[in-house]
Amino acid sequence: MLFDKYLEQSTFQSYEDFIENWKLIVPDNFNFAYDVVDKIASECPEKRAIVWCDDTGNEKIVTFAELKEKSDNLAHFISGLGIKKGDPVMLILRRKFEYWFCLVALHKIGAVAIPATHMLSPRDITYRNKAADIRMIISLNDEKVLEHVDASHPDCPSLEFKLLLDGEREDWVSLDKAMNDAKGNYPRPEIFATDPMLLYFTSGTTGYPKMVRHSYSYPIGHILTAKFWQHVEDDGIHFTLADTGWAKSAWGKIYGQWLCGAAVMVYEFERFDPSKLLGVLEKYGVNTFCAPPTVYRYLIQEDIKKYNLSSLHHCTVAGEPLNPEVFQKFYKATGLKLAEGYGQTEMTVAVGNFEWFEPKPGSMGKPSPGYVLDLVDEEDKPATDNHEGQIVVRTKTGKPVGMFDCYYRDKLLSELVWNKDVYYTGDVASRDNDGYLWFAGRVDDLIKTSGYLVSPFEVESVLIEHPAVLECAVTGMPDPVRGQVVRASVVLTPQYEPSDDLAKHIQEHVKSSTAPYKYPRVIEFVEQLPKTISGKIRRKEIRQKHENKTDKG
Repeated sequence: MLFDKYLEQSTFQSYEDFIENWKLIVPDNFNFAYDVVDKIASECPEKRAIVWCDDTGNEKIVTFAELKEKSDNLAHFISGLGIKKGDPVMLILRRKFEYWFCLVALHKIGAVAIPATHMLSPRDITYRNKAADIRMIISLNDEKVLEHVDASHPDCPSLEFKLLLDGEREDWVSLDKAMNDAKGNYPRPEIFATDPMLLYFTSGTTGYPKMVRHSYSYPIGHILTAKFWQHVEDDGIHFTLADTGWAKSAWGKIYGQWLCGAAVMVYEFERFDPSKLLGVLEKYGVNTFCAPPTVYRYLIQEDIKKYNLSSLHHCTVAGEPLNPEVFQKFYKATGLKLAEGYGQTEMTVAVGNFEWFEPKPGSMGKPSPGYVLDLVDEEDKPATDNHEGQIVVRTKTGKPVGMFDCYYRDKLLSELVWNKDVYYTGDVASRDNDGYLWFAGRVDDLIKTSGYLVSPFEVESVLIEHPAVLECAVTGMPDPVRGQVVRASVVLTPQYEPSDDLAKHIQEHVKSSTAPYKYPRVIEFVEQLPKTISGKIRRKEIRQKHENKTDKG
């Protein structure tokens, strides 16, 4: 197995053995595109890399031989335009299989790939372009996406190239011919495992999205994610239900899976339909599956037993806390115990339910090997069992392979969350007497809705632009389906009166100015917002006030 090359020991007899003897090997010049993709293409050219389908009946199998050929072609073309090692390139390709051709091509060049969601507004795109000095955007042929990129372009001085997949458009370069214009192997450049490879924009609560930078060693860290948490199988099919614009795609749709010999299942759909998803699992004989709890909540509402899921051997869940009721109902329907896990865009799986112990419904599991985890209280002292504390990673003995390098271009924030060899995750959990960890929430105010992270600051910045909004505070509100929904407490200017029509108008304003999933589904008009003496809004008090109302019915 290819992953064996990067592990000193690949089989373990117990969780204790796993923790004590885990060690990854990272070659100085490791490059996933050459050392994994091209190597498999050379030794097993017809091995499946991608099994792709959409919700209209189209399907395609991509072999490693084709993946190598297409990525070589694109690397020649993109570098011919002037993109070189270290240049930032944004990818907005949803679940198009060509995303993988483009991503591997960028890895071959040494460019820095920036995966992005198709739901970005012109404002979002402009911010990202300026923050990272993006030189190129590669996009799918979606009119709204293209309009948003074009609208942002005049405000983005670094953006030189716009490449379009599957079509033609003024001021855009078509990728179709380039992808099929065979030019042979792309020569391997000098790239080191410590060089930057990926940037992910992830929302913060006190400012705009921060840039999480990962190096070329990052894929090796996901051996842990894929082999030991997701249990992917050589020549099997692994399916992580995530759009390519999110870091979860890196967790489950490329790196660890291919290192372990598994193909990745990609399902392109316009609207989520749990019955269609079950049909995909059945039709393609998916072996391992990963999705956020929201998806499993929908699946257990279906008649799962009418689908033949005999090929499905292991299911994992991450992204938000798992409700024990969902665990039990899914287990009853499938005989599979959901293995919850925990990590961040900044890490690989740092806590998980592994094969050497029974999962406890609702628990994230136990710390992963390579991660020296601890829980600390507000005074930075270790939290005792059954008491909440912030999750920290202690890196005095070394940074875990796959953990981020820094917040790009933000030295102050990097040093704030990672100092004295301790990385502060901002997440709170408790540890029971058996060593299992239980997620409690965020230290800050980040909102997680249907698996998406939303920064209150971003939404408030848009809300305040509406002429009716004098000031506002955005918080998360518990929701049985989405986990949380975005909720806005709004103080109106004197010229306006509260009304349902005004609330809808404000919601539409937010929808039109930023990504749709960020708009406040609940708007409450208030006379004033609770504040500290220094004038800071007390979001915690707003949340508690709403929770008290809920508790009283």
